[in-house]
Amino acid sequence: MSSTSNSNNSHNLALESKQDRPNTVRIPDRVDLRGSPRSRQGSPSHSPRLGPSRFLNGEKSGASFFGAELLGKLWGDRKKQPKNAKRKGGKVWYQKKRVKGLVVVTALVGLFFLVDWIMLLRLQDHRVGSDDRSSRNASSVSAQVKVTKPSKGKKHYSGIYGRLLALAAHALAEGQNKREPKDLWQEPVVPASAWRPCADQRDWEPNEGKNGYIMVTANGGINQQRVAVCNAVVLARLLNATLVVPKFMYSSVWKDVSQFGDIYQEEHFIKYLAPDIRIVKELPEELKSLDLEAIGSVVTDVDVRKESKPSFYLKDILPILLQKRVVHFVGFGNRLAFDPIPFQLQRLRCRCNFHALKFVPKIQETAALLLERLHKHSAQPGLLDHYLVGPHAVAAMIARSDRAKASKYLALHLRFEIDMVAHSLCEFGGGELEGQELEAYRQIHFPALTELKKTEKLPSPAMLRSEGLCPLTPEEAVLMLAALGFNRKTQIYVAGAQIYGGTSRLAALTSLYPNLVTKENLLSSAELESFKNFSSQLAALDFIVCTAADAFAMTDSGSQLSSLVSGYRIYYGGGRMPTIRPNKRRLADIFVKNNTIEWKVFEQRVRKAVRQTKHVQSRPKARSVYRYPRCKECMCRTD
Repeated sequence: MSSTSNSNNSHNLALESKQDRPNTVRIPDRVDLRGSPRSRQGSPSHSPRLGPSRFLNGEKSGASFFGAELLGKLWGDRKKQPKNAKRKGGKVWYQKKRVKGLVVVTALVGLFFLVDWIMLLRLQDHRVGSDDRSSRNASSVSAQVKVTKPSKGKKHYSGIYGRLLALAAHALAEGQNKREPKDLWQEPVVPASAWRPCADQRDWEPNEGKNGYIMVTANGGINQQRVAVCNAVVLARLLNATLVVPKFMYSSVWKDVSQFGDIYQEEHFIKYLAPDIRIVKELPEELKSLDLEAIGSVVTDVDVRKESKPSFYLKDILPILLQKRVVHFVGFGNRLAFDPIPFQLQRLRCRCNFHALKFVPKIQETAALLLERLHKHSAQPGLLDHYLVGPHAVAAMIARSDRAKASKYLALHLRFEIDMVAHSLCEFGGGELEGQELEAYRQIHFPALTELKKTEKLPSPAMLRSEGLCPLTPEEAVLMLAALGFNRKTQIYVAGAQIYGGTSRLAALTSLYPNLVTKENLLSSAELESFKNFSSQLAALDFIVCTAADAFAMTDSGSQLSSLVSGYRIYYGGGRMPTIRPNKRRLADIFVKNNTIEWKVFEQRVRKAVRQTKHVQSRPKARSVYRYPRCKECMCRTD
């Protein structure tokens, strides 16, 4: 009976709330909290952090109303008392009653103000606690973590992860002389070393490319473009077409005009793949004058489904190629499936990625400087240096060396740039201002996502985070590294473009790991001068340094750079190039307990979550060969 009553009361309250505040109907899903005009108009009522403030204001109003009502009754009773006394004729009794009434009123008023003051104090504490709980339930992250250094050199951390960061700092300080866990810098060597590279092996005749020409203008950043190039190589072989050296589309996100020849060695690309396909630098003269769009030879990503099967291209694209003699793919992002696909075509894909794409000498030589300085000028090159920077750069590194033993470093790909943050649709604790900024960015760079938000009910930020779909923040990344047991003296190379929130967002990371470096502070201004305004070329430096690292940690497994780097390390690493791939869904469940969990328990749970991702596995069906090259098409087993 009581449960039914409670249910009815809750229903009535919900109806009243809905009638009084129509803008709060969508709060549970928080779809409107991302800077839309509607959410900006009523942001205080939408923000989960401001909910307790409303509650507090409501409580104060309720208390004032209750106090006024009580005083009204008291003073009203007092005014009625003389008439009652006169009617009874007891003047002395009336005077005594009046004095007693005044005493009672005074006492009650004083008691009321005392209770009101105590309630206000408790409500303020409650608001702080509610803010913490709301932020935990929403899994939101404070916009910045402030690190202060008061007396005696101890540092204080604020923000949602302040408590855990303080515990991490204490654990790192105590463990400076302790040995790191054995598996930090190792892979499961025996099962991993059973695989060796063999994508360079061929078992077919060269392709004449007589059916026409394929042009590709690849979109995205350097890593998306790399995937598009290798998919185009496979497509040219499938259609018996000649491939024109791919071009790169200018992106409003990356703002880089670099073309294929500015990043990769064109001659090596053409010659290495000559036994597979015919590649030319330009269309023949008789085709250059054609208006490809007018004749129907332009194919965009709208025309081709994502991860289309080879049968689609044979059925729908080959007739156009045969009739028009040229097909121009614009975009071509992930437009070729990984399965089903013939064995030799899949191997060609791997051959392109791991063998045919070599960076230009400018990038190789600058990357060699980075590796040299990270390894403290060691005479011993890294395991992958030869493949990444070439024999000439390696020889130069050895010639400049002045020590025998190399210094180890961990590369951390902190995928927390504004494009990733905005596209994720997650919240990071910056409130209304953050929502407005990210929504404005989405409207310019991701208009389709903006339109989708208007027509579809998208998952809430809390749901996205609980499902592991939000990028790890710098604070979460450093907590993960500390829990895994990396020593405070560990040299960490942070890869990535401009971190959303600026250098202040790295405060926790640099505080816990002072030996943190980037390409910007390892290279001089003169050495970086030729890379200015070329984000793709700078990203190529990050690719090389991350791939060559003694250990590599990613913060977003869906990142193209992280996928390509981890795949390259698997292909050439021989089981000696460990990669940390956090399970963000499991980590989200751990981080949500940040205000109560003990450090030892936190350590154990994080290590278990990461250890489960370290097992050696073959490529799952339909998954990327660039990320999972352990398959018979790309690698061969030695056992």
